[in-house]
Amino acid sequence: MCMSTYKYDSLTGSIMWMIPEQNQSWVSEFILLGFSSDPTTNSILFIVFLLIYLSSVMGNGLIILLICLDTHLHTPMYFFLCILATLDMGYVTTTMPQMLVNLLAHSKTISFAGCWMQMYVFSALGITECTFFVVMAYDRYVAICYPLRYTVILNWGLCIWLTTGSLVCGFLSALLHTFFTMSLPYCGPNKVNHYFCEGPSVRSLACMDTHLIEMVDLVLSVFVVVTPISLIVASYIYIVMAIMKIKSTQARFKAFSTCASHLTVVTFFYGPASYIYMRPNSSYSPERDKQISLFYNTFTALLNPMVYSLRNKDIKRAFIKVMANGRMNL
Repeated sequence: MCMSTYKYDSLTGSIMWMIPEQNQSWVSEFILLGFSSDPTTNSILFIVFLLIYLSSVMGNGLIILLICLDTHLHTPMYFFLCILATLDMGYVTTTMPQMLVNLLAHSKTISFAGCWMQMYVFSALGITECTFFVVMAYDRYVAICYPLRYTVILNWGLCIWLTTGSLVCGFLSALLHTFFTMSLPYCGPNKVNHYFCEGPSVRSLACMDTHLIEMVDLVLSVFVVVTPISLIVASYIYIVMAIMKIKSTQARFKAFSTCASHLTVVTFFYGPASYIYMRPNSSYSPERDKQISLFYNTFTALLNPMVYSLRNKDIKRAFIKVMANGRMNL
């Protein structure tokens, strides 16, 4: 039976799993380099990202609370918005706490299992959000093209099935992506030039040719990015056609405004994500990728509650109502 030993590598600061019989070493943990090695810069970044994280959690949490408390918001549209806010909270919590700790900690290591789990949960929630934007586009399509049959078509049974389908699609697709990436042999450098375990950044450390895995990942990316975008575009083509038939300018403007929030968050999410996961491997740039990933990971979760609350009269009304009831109870 093969005896395994562990060795500390002073050059990389990592623990290597040694297998003498095979004369190979396997990385048991990774080092997340983050944005900077300067303590002063990291302290400033810590404050900035802490404020962003708390704002994201509080903003999305407030939307969930308002939708749950106000019965007037118990409609398919706000049910989907509540799910989106929940996904955003989970999405940003998967990466931000680890990043905040690493900004202040001397050791920036993450175990192999921890990296595996972070990559899986991040990918699962991200892919779920990709498919869920299609569900929200379908909601707007039905609301504008079939307003009189809206509640009949989008009954609660269908809403739950669409949400469940998005979750199943996200978590199963993420399992394939994570399995193919983390099953690669990692026997050399273990420094991930990123602030979390993102697939392309970790895969670049594999000590074998990853061309085949990259092709599999590209096919998966087409399925989870291009297909949803195509369905969203198709939905909005029908929506625009229906809106153009409305004679009243005011009614036409109101119909367009109900779609503006969705289109805004879709653009902020799909734009950077498409670049990261669908660009050729030859154009891989760690520093640029770290900055771009902030948009679809961090800033999207921060902007979503702002976009939906600032432009939505029902959310504002529910907030005022909850605050008024709170004062009365006091």
